[in-house]
Amino acid sequence: MKEILLADADATAQLGEALARSRPAHAVVHLHGDLGAGKSTLARALLRALGVTGTIRSPTYTLVERYPLVDGEAWHLDLYRIADPGELEFLGLDADEVTLWLVEWPERGRGTLPGADLVVELAVAGPGRLARLHGQTPAGVAWVEAAFNHGVVTHS
Repeated sequence: MKEILLADADATAQLGEALARSRPAHAVVHLHGDLGAGKSTLARALLRALGVTGTIRSPTYTLVERYPLVDGEAWHLDLYRIADPGELEFLGLDADEVTLWLVEWPERGRGTLPGADLVVELAVAGPGRLARLHGQTPAGVAWVEAAFNHGVVTHS
């Protein structure tokens, strides 16, 4: 586990950029945190750093937004409004072209989502945010290490 204090939105964007630079070929990220903790901000920064141009919309109401990447497709999901994991069956979430999953509120889709390579926990910490990154697979552990070797400053 790595922990970092993100002083502001720019620091959150820098973390997203570091994760983009070190991303494995296929990855699933579960983003945890209360409303306003910075999950969407981090996801947008990561997508932007991966070359996504144009508007990066929050999937709060659409549940899923799809973005083309050089090596496939990224899906950004926000499951806050999901009452039952069975509701996800109608979204067709088993596409082979998905190389990056960014899932907010993944606990609401338990049992229907792919397992996480990386779990990111975000929490409000004064004027900034505290981010904890947990690699869940060998690829996820290597990803966290690589991201922190790309200039992200740790606090533990």
